[in-house]
Amino acid sequence: MIRQVCALTAKDLRLLLRDRIGFFFTFFFPLLYAIFFGALFSGGAGGGGAISLAVVDEDSSAASLAFVEGLADLPELSVLRTGREEALNRVRRGRSTAYIVLLPGFGAAQDRLFWGEPPRIELGIDPARKAEAGLLQGVLFRRASDRLRRLFSDDDLMRRQLVSWRDSLNSVEEDDPQPWVTNLDRFFGDLDRFLGEESRLMAGREDAGAAGEAFELLRIEERQLTVRREGPASPFAISFPQGVIWGVLGGMASFGVSLVAERRRGTLRRLRAAPLGRARILAGKALACFLTLLCLCLLIFAVGRLFFDVIPGSPLLLGLALLCTAAAFVGLMMLVSVTGRTEQAVSGIGWAMVVVMAMLGGGMIPLFFMPAWMQTLSHVSPVKWAILAMEGALWRGFSPAEMALPCGILLGTGLVTFAVGLRAFRWSQEA
Repeated sequence: MIRQVCALTAKDLRLLLRDRIGFFFTFFFPLLYAIFFGALFSGGAGGGGAISLAVVDEDSSAASLAFVEGLADLPELSVLRTGREEALNRVRRGRSTAYIVLLPGFGAAQDRLFWGEPPRIELGIDPARKAEAGLLQGVLFRRASDRLRRLFSDDDLMRRQLVSWRDSLNSVEEDDPQPWVTNLDRFFGDLDRFLGEESRLMAGREDAGAAGEAFELLRIEERQLTVRREGPASPFAISFPQGVIWGVLGGMASFGVSLVAERRRGTLRRLRAAPLGRARILAGKALACFLTLLCLCLLIFAVGRLFFDVIPGSPLLLGLALLCTAAAFVGLMMLVSVTGRTEQAVSGIGWAMVVVMAMLGGGMIPLFFMPAWMQTLSHVSPVKWAILAMEGALWRGFSPAEMALPCGILLGTGLVTFAVGLRAFRWSQEA
């Protein structure tokens, strides 16, 4: 029996090799897809996008809230407000470029402005992103200076600030009377009267932006972090599983159509006349499809390993993912073959199924780029579980227990669809 099944398998493989166009689209087109989109994604990876910044407000004052809102309005930053632990984890895992913490007393220090401790910010940044660190510090100092510019250009704000300063001086004078306190209080009173008489501040307006140079506007306390890299090492680690999927989908559709063609030509009927049996004939077809899909997967990942640094975190788990993927789509091949009576009908229905499965399952758009509702909908597509299994072995760091879910769904899909297809299979066009 095994020799007969192998002979039938070899027959189908020889037919595939003779079909040059089919061979190209089965083996080389998916490889070109993976390389093209990997190069396309890598070309945009270093673009000048906004700095991803996690912001923690531990002061919770009106001034700190206004400071955060000002940061969120800047085009240079993509701000996420979160807690301290989440901010630390995001930077350690590479999900955010940096985090800042507005420390307690931030708002009160801003109100004091000219004396006492300056507002303090804790900054943590990925050590590999030093260029962004310099840019981020410049943005923070610029945002801190905005209040100073507004203070010197807004008469009402300046007068309110003067009242606050005079109140602070009164408390100092009560504790420890000093001549300079009295003189400074008199100066603030004269300045307040001057601002009340004039419609705008006539002196110092043009140089207000430089006013912060004489004192410390902001104190940034930088914290060193140990970053634990997560995610794909390169865009090719994303595009190669997608390339494998397109090859598998194409191979599945091709073998499904070939079954219909053999039925139309009477090949299956002649094979049944031989002492083979239905099970052996279909087993030979299924084995040929399985070996083709598996070889396709191995070829694409071998090219990725040799030339594009697509290195699996676990080769054994990747092998398991490929075996389960091939098994799932062999079952789907059998199901596709019974969707129509003619090659044209099966080809049209098969490729419609291919496009829908790829669209929902991440064959066109990577899963983590999809909106939440589409990620939920993708559960119905075996493409999603095949890509997840491959990514789990490549860069997601799945354990064997975590691989059980996608691999189990793939194997279950293969068994169910093969059984359904086998039950509905017709051995002749008239049947």
